[in-house]
Amino acid sequence: MKLLSVVLICTLLSISHGYRILGVFPFNGKSHFMMFEQLMKILAKRGHQVDVISTFPLTKPYPNYNDLIVLPAGRQFMNNMTYNEIKTLFADSPTHAVATLAGNDICEFLNNSQMQQLIRNPPNDPPYDAVIIEVFGAQCFAIFGDILKVPVIGASSSVLYPWIYECIANPENLAFAPSNLVAYPQNMNFWQRMYNFVNTVYTKWRFQAKTTKQTDILRKYVSPDAPDIREVEKKISIILGNSHMSINGIKHTTPAYIEVGGLHVRDEGVELPLSLEKWMNESTHGFVYFSFGSMVKIESFPMNLLNIFYNSMSKISPIRVLMKIAKPDELPPGLPKNVHVLPWVPQVKVLQHKNVKAFITHGGLMGTQEAIQYGVPLIGIPLFADQFININTYVRLNIAVGLETDTLTEEKMDHALNSILNDPKYRDTAKKLSRKFMDRPLSAADTAIYWVEYIIRHGANALRSPAMDLTWWQVELLDVGAFILITIIAALYIIMTVIQFMFNLTFSNSNSNDLRKKKIS
Repeated sequence: MKLLSVVLICTLLSISHGYRILGVFPFNGKSHFMMFEQLMKILAKRGHQVDVISTFPLTKPYPNYNDLIVLPAGRQFMNNMTYNEIKTLFADSPTHAVATLAGNDICEFLNNSQMQQLIRNPPNDPPYDAVIIEVFGAQCFAIFGDILKVPVIGASSSVLYPWIYECIANPENLAFAPSNLVAYPQNMNFWQRMYNFVNTVYTKWRFQAKTTKQTDILRKYVSPDAPDIREVEKKISIILGNSHMSINGIKHTTPAYIEVGGLHVRDEGVELPLSLEKWMNESTHGFVYFSFGSMVKIESFPMNLLNIFYNSMSKISPIRVLMKIAKPDELPPGLPKNVHVLPWVPQVKVLQHKNVKAFITHGGLMGTQEAIQYGVPLIGIPLFADQFININTYVRLNIAVGLETDTLTEEKMDHALNSILNDPKYRDTAKKLSRKFMDRPLSAADTAIYWVEYIIRHGANALRSPAMDLTWWQVELLDVGAFILITIIAALYIIMTVIQFMFNLTFSNSNSNDLRKKKIS
């Protein structure tokens, strides 16, 4: 009876100390939301009440997790991005697409009737204690910090894009920290450092220029007195980023940037179909898993690329291949007999399996982190955004072979498969990296929980950098450098003037003495 009373008291205490947290994730990208869903679930499991605004409502109820507003999906990205669309949309740079499609367009959701109800009449029984938003293209939702009078916490499903660093004044050293839009190593040569610097500065300027429209959106749908979007961004107290030093290298970071790489890697509530489990168990020679994520339609690829995949995969038999294809009926004929196609695959369950030998991927961070956690080597064929630098990083870490669609041949695909399947260095290195990736004082989940609660306990400015109150030239000490340079130039000028004066004076005196001597003589 006493034990039951103690348990009941502890339960009531945990509930009474639970916070109410709002999560705002309107972008219709399933791979992005995977991380945010897990973040909100672990907070709910901790005992906090979480209300979520997204385009992906839960399919099964979860304790303390409430789909507050389910937004219309709009442009359907899931399993709907064709090869030609990728080449067109990202022909220039992802900056434009992120700033507009994933930025300004997403901010228009502030005009949604349910969103307007939340803005005009926020709940007070109980009130919210914090709001978590995605930091990507639509930082406009940080305005909820003002509306609800609570701290704003950012979450990123990727390594931070260049324009996000300034939200928390996170220091950048472009000499050894390449932008995640530039596929360079950390030990860059002079020209790479030059391009990294110029590209990063231009990317930031371009993003900010294209997202000034978000100020108008805020003043139209929230308040005519709403601050400028650049000021709204600075309301973010901390950012939980999907990165880890074992993969992404050593970088300068402010305490407001919290690395929680791999937070999304969970198999809780994921069911493994019996037919798939049977197929994997029967793959005694091993199998290769082939997926380009939740957005890309492999079946839309040009016939020459699909033929390369078909021919190369047939050559590795009796090793099998498991392909995730959203619409298998759209694949052209000729699929090899050792290939098994499914429209949906429980990826973590597959990568955990003892018989998986490799993962053919487009290099999305979420999927490759899952492979790294379970020590599975990769064949990377990047398509857009940060996938290029991801694959380049994995190649340098000796856990991947990299290919490119523009130069892909059957011989290159054959070589990649033979290398990854037969050279033990890739699997051995992947296992070592897995141990390093998992070796942390706290798990990614516990780290996220701790810092979210820390900000709620201690306030929005608890980890605010003093650099937030400085201009960029003050942060870079350009004013100090200019003062020192001017001082040195002025000092040199004075010294040279004095020397010139003394020289002229001495020369003048010397000439006067010579004239006197001549007169005397």
